[in-house]
Amino acid sequence: MGSTEDLDYPQIIVQYSNGFLISKVMFTACELGVFDLLLESGKTLSSDAIAAHLGASTMGMKRLLDACVGLKLLAVEMTQEGALYRNTEISNIYLTKSSTKSQYHIMMYYSNTVYLCWQYLADAVREGRNQYERAFGISSKDSFGAMYRSDEEMLKFMAGQNSVWSICGRDVLAAFDLSPFTQIYDLGGGGGALAQECVSLYPNSTVTIYDLPKVVQVAKEQFVSPEERQITFHEGDFFNDSIPEAELYILSKILHDWDDDKCKQLLAKVYKACKPGGGVLLVESLLNEDRSGPVETQLYSLNMLVQTEGKERTAAEYSKLLDAAGFGVIQVKRTGKLYDAVLGRK
Repeated sequence: MGSTEDLDYPQIIVQYSNGFLISKVMFTACELGVFDLLLESGKTLSSDAIAAHLGASTMGMKRLLDACVGLKLLAVEMTQEGALYRNTEISNIYLTKSSTKSQYHIMMYYSNTVYLCWQYLADAVREGRNQYERAFGISSKDSFGAMYRSDEEMLKFMAGQNSVWSICGRDVLAAFDLSPFTQIYDLGGGGGALAQECVSLYPNSTVTIYDLPKVVQVAKEQFVSPEERQITFHEGDFFNDSIPEAELYILSKILHDWDDDKCKQLLAKVYKACKPGGGVLLVESLLNEDRSGPVETQLYSLNMLVQTEGKERTAAEYSKLLDAAGFGVIQVKRTGKLYDAVLGRK
């Protein structure tokens, strides 16, 4: 590492303080439909044409488009008629609604929900609890009751989670060879994107999505086709209701929502239900053992503070929770992507 003289502190501070502005530029362009319009048009468009199509001011749209060019979300071509804009490859793949790898829904969830909670990060740090009461005027005691406070909000959350698994799902499911497990329960499986990736990768498996009744209803209506024969559903609350027997249980981004006691309670139930020789796959974003990073995981842990009862953990901390529940032969695989995998066997 270089000396402190090598670091341009003013520039670093400017970059960090502009982080909020940068993300809101991307969120706003998504929300207004800029990337969708440019994809559908199949040609470059002027700022005036884009503004007219999207019902925006010409002045405001020009500034937004130029900022997107600066962020390499758009490209610009200067002609005699003026500037003409087009999507970059990244925008076409990740920021248009029609793409199979679209991150549009998670962007909208962050913009319209997560950011409102993050306005009260200082309060969350002082108080050590989520900030739904301040952000939305509802009780913060039941974090998922707050997250699912309306059908619309629940649908946005489920669509957002599905978009994450469209780019990360196969990485975590392929971290270990799960082909020996044919009877799988996806606890808190939500909109079913991870279950769909699982049956695609392991065609001899069947996956049951275990989630709250209202979540299951939306998943059936909006996300999982009845023709998907390998995917079934089980309605229930896995903390309060029984967990059926299976060979493998997937807990993707579940334990990070809860404190250690709740995690131990859930894992003990999973261990009891698990068939001998079976296992549990934890899908989480792992902190380094010295907690020095990755920075994305550190930020996710702060998000757990403002939105849930939980936190992000190290591999050793998850291994300790699994060991306390009775699971042995614990393996950890870092994928090099957003989420990692921990496998415990019974």
